[in-house]
Amino acid sequence: MLQEKAPNIIYILADDLGYGDISSYNPSGKINTPHIDKLAAQGMRFTDAHSPSSVCTPTRYGILTGRYSWRSPLKSGVLTGKSKALIPESRTTVASLLKKSGYHTAFIGKWHLGWNWAEKDTANFGGEGWNYEDFDNLDFTQNISHSPNDLGFDYTYGHSGSLDMAPYVYVENGRITANVDKVTEDTGKYTWWRKGPTASDFVHEDVTPNFFRRSIAHIKERSEQDAPFFLYLALPSPHTPIQPTPQWQGKSGINPYADFMMQIDDYVGQVMDTVRAQGIEENTIIVFTSDNGCSPQADFEILAEYGHHPGAGFRGHKADIYEGGHRVPFIIKWPLKIAASSVSNTTISLTDLMATCADLLNVPLKDNEAEDSFSLVPLFDANETTSYLREATIHHSINGSFAIRKGNYKLIFAPDSGGWSYPIPGKDDVRGLPKYQLYNLVADPSESENIVALYPDIVIELSKQMVSYIENGRSNPGLLQQNSPLQLNGKEWHQVENLMAQ
Repeated sequence: MLQEKAPNIIYILADDLGYGDISSYNPSGKINTPHIDKLAAQGMRFTDAHSPSSVCTPTRYGILTGRYSWRSPLKSGVLTGKSKALIPESRTTVASLLKKSGYHTAFIGKWHLGWNWAEKDTANFGGEGWNYEDFDNLDFTQNISHSPNDLGFDYTYGHSGSLDMAPYVYVENGRITANVDKVTEDTGKYTWWRKGPTASDFVHEDVTPNFFRRSIAHIKERSEQDAPFFLYLALPSPHTPIQPTPQWQGKSGINPYADFMMQIDDYVGQVMDTVRAQGIEENTIIVFTSDNGCSPQADFEILAEYGHHPGAGFRGHKADIYEGGHRVPFIIKWPLKIAASSVSNTTISLTDLMATCADLLNVPLKDNEAEDSFSLVPLFDANETTSYLREATIHHSINGSFAIRKGNYKLIFAPDSGGWSYPIPGKDDVRGLPKYQLYNLVADPSESENIVALYPDIVIELSKQMVSYIENGRSNPGLLQQNSPLQLNGKEWHQVENLMAQ
């Protein structure tokens, strides 16, 4: 047991929320987020935080394991709602680490890391050749296996994938909570989701409110107990379907995405109020961040007409290797240790959670744990930056393209966006463009001038560092570890062949 009360930890992960969608990050933005701004005013705001991937599943893997997802079989893209579990039960997660240290651990929200549905026969669902409408072989009357409960969470309640991915059911501690008695689909501009089986208690519009209601109730319950608690609240929003409740529809005066953002902000305020009312505010860490940049589904053209830009001037968006794909807001409040209105400009990654928790609890990490995680604890003192040990940060796009960031420089190992913005891989003509892209993010934060030809020494240095991180199986100090050589479909991993040939 812990010698003294360790901090409670509430980690709120938004889905597809842009860097510029929070007022304190984008003062010229047009979406009002007073509660998240208050969280920043009461804690520390990181200006150079990055999700390890520009799409959701690999980012969630990185947060919970402290390891880049491309070291696992998921080397590009995301899982589906019926994919099998990605994280092996043998791998340490933030939850299992904290549980061993006396924490009560809970997950509420969007999982999107795969779990194993019961099946009526041996068909392999979620692998190569899956299609979203093929669910006949899933047995919704039986418990799932390889669930979040098997990865260190004492209590779990959530749905399997993104809110536009069937099956649309809640699973609580491995058990589906209601009969699957209908098939639903929506094809609206903002409310779109794929056709699929739906449980009687699953209402798309109420999923985000439901997760917040349950989280608030959970905080009240756990605050009455002696053990510290960890709550991983993984929102399915503002990802599609973009569905603000009637109370919030039209409140922004812009579009449903902006309304949805305001609704999320209000619920974050309710979480903060609950922590305060329970008398645990002083020693509770609250983190608010996003899994990647904003999606084009937010309707950038309409937002721009009103003067709002989710990327806040950074190039690209969700799925891209550019900054708009993976630079995210990251706010942490801990009144006991972090001064109000603090700001850190240090480059950090969402993979840093596990090393931070281990440092807080004085728990040594093994060589095969959290291979890409660095403790943020030294940065909690805004005047101290030299003890944060991250030397370089890897970014990864939806198609598996790499970039490495070190100091002011970012080297992209692709001629294109690696995602959905121009130049789109396989669609836009990149003939005549350099094979790689190099940007000085201090002089050129919008990544508008590729200086790869001007600084060959930097290209060589960063290329060697990227290769070493691949070959070593880790980016932090420790014994060499192994990456998975195969992708989920069993094929060899070809994304790095040119890199390794340098």
